[in-house]
Amino acid sequence: MANAFTEFLHDTKLTDIPPQMQALGRQWLLDLLGVAAAGTQTELSRVIHRHATAHFGPGAKSATVLFDGRAASAPGVALAGGCTIDAVDAHDGHKLTKGHTGCGVLPALAALSEAEGMEDDQEFLAAFIVGYELATRAGIALHRTASDYHTSGAWVAVGVAGLGARAMGLTADQTRHAIGIAEYHGPRSQMMRVIDHPAMLKDGSGWGAMSGVSAAYLAADGFTGAPAITVEGGDVQDLWQSLGHRWCIAEQYFKHFPVCRWAQPPVQAVLDVRRAHGLRSEVVDHIAIETFHHSKRLATRDPKTTEEAQYSTAFPAAVALVRGRVDPADVADAALNDPEIARIAQGMRIDEDAGFTAAFPERRIARVTIVLKDGQRLTSADTEAPGDPENPVSNADVRAKFHAYAEPVLGKNRASVVEAAVDGLGKGSGLGALRAAILPAP
Repeated sequence: MANAFTEFLHDTKLTDIPPQMQALGRQWLLDLLGVAAAGTQTELSRVIHRHATAHFGPGAKSATVLFDGRAASAPGVALAGGCTIDAVDAHDGHKLTKGHTGCGVLPALAALSEAEGMEDDQEFLAAFIVGYELATRAGIALHRTASDYHTSGAWVAVGVAGLGARAMGLTADQTRHAIGIAEYHGPRSQMMRVIDHPAMLKDGSGWGAMSGVSAAYLAADGFTGAPAITVEGGDVQDLWQSLGHRWCIAEQYFKHFPVCRWAQPPVQAVLDVRRAHGLRSEVVDHIAIETFHHSKRLATRDPKTTEEAQYSTAFPAAVALVRGRVDPADVADAALNDPEIARIAQGMRIDEDAGFTAAFPERRIARVTIVLKDGQRLTSADTEAPGDPENPVSNADVRAKFHAYAEPVLGKNRASVVEAAVDGLGKGSGLGALRAAILPAP
């Protein structure tokens, strides 16, 4: 199916993409930029920005690190941007990839477009959407054919290599080598290791973006790669035959909270019960959660870092009860010492429900019971986190989240400029306004 992949990659223009999908492209782009702005406030982002600008020199074709202003090579910029978005676990994702497409696609495309001199905003928006279509399918294909639970970086590299081939106008043969290199070099990192031991490694998205950009440049220079089995394997052909008909960008979910998606159904259930009964945490004895296996696996109760707080079920559920919200500030390093949150998190009971586990990953379900100090038990409905494609979030909600995440970092005026620049994509105004808004440091 390399021909279908290559033809869709190189031949799809913005006019070939339905208007609804173009609107979704702008929506996910805006959401990613809000998360990226928030991510710059983390130590993870500060470290990776220093690393990229110190060790991935600009070279012959440089680009600018998102919300930083410093230059690095295109692979280095993709690395820094992917890690920064990943630093605040609030970006869109896809159920069957068990991971995140845009986190790698956006910083890679931003780097490639600048390094390759792209100025056409219609081409930028078209490529962004094409990247979602290719990378999401690569993720589904890899999960279908590999037994290990790998991070997003393992498969987003393939889609990103395609974007590099498109940006540079590589031939069909060079493109085939590029995606083959990317699949081989992509970080087949073990997701559950970071679930059990949360660290700055996160979902591997930055390394996958870097690998994909590098693969495209290697192919352009004559480096060869083996055929990508996630594209050419006989058992995944149905995925590639649907290009241009099934739009995977419409299958992404929206995250209301900056924590792992597996923790979001319990968080939402706690918020629902809290609001329905006007609860204060002081009257609560403990919370009992029934959830699916992977949600229970998020076992950190006493996080010492934001990574541990984001890869936890107990901690954000406790935050939801105590504060009635879970925002980036609530999982930042400076916010992890609240004694009331610690009391609720430490006393929480989390059990696996076999039916909820069987429904995963197509559905992620939890049920919570809040037990009051007077013995009263308040139980939620079986709850899924809002924002799934079957229950899509409104555009107004996406914009509200963008401003909530971006304004504390960029200020209200600059956040509004970013929003306007994203709204203008695809209308022939070029990329100058977008770059001026998202490349300089906060």
